[in-house]
Amino acid sequence: MATRRKIEVFSAGCPACEDTVRLVNGIACPSCEVSVLDMNDPAVAGRAKSLGIRSVPAVAIDGKLADCCAGRGAEERALRAAGVGQAI
Repeated sequence: MATRRKIEVFSAGCPACEDTVRLVNGIACPSCEVSVLDMNDPAVAGRAKSLGIRSVPAVAIDGKLADCCAGRGAEERALRAAGVGQAI
């Protein structure tokens, strides 16, 4: 039985997301099963949250967020360091 690698691309339809979709599709091999998931769908957004996705585009491979997509998004510490929450 052939095994397939499950690749999920989480997209909001923006140009950066479309570039990522093209990249993934361009390098995918016959054993790759690529799915493009619309973040405007609440079920997809819930799945993204469960994977730790904080910004798009993002790619998960076999149910794990790819290293290139981890750790992005707004972080409270960085926002506070930039002055958010501090009186002027």
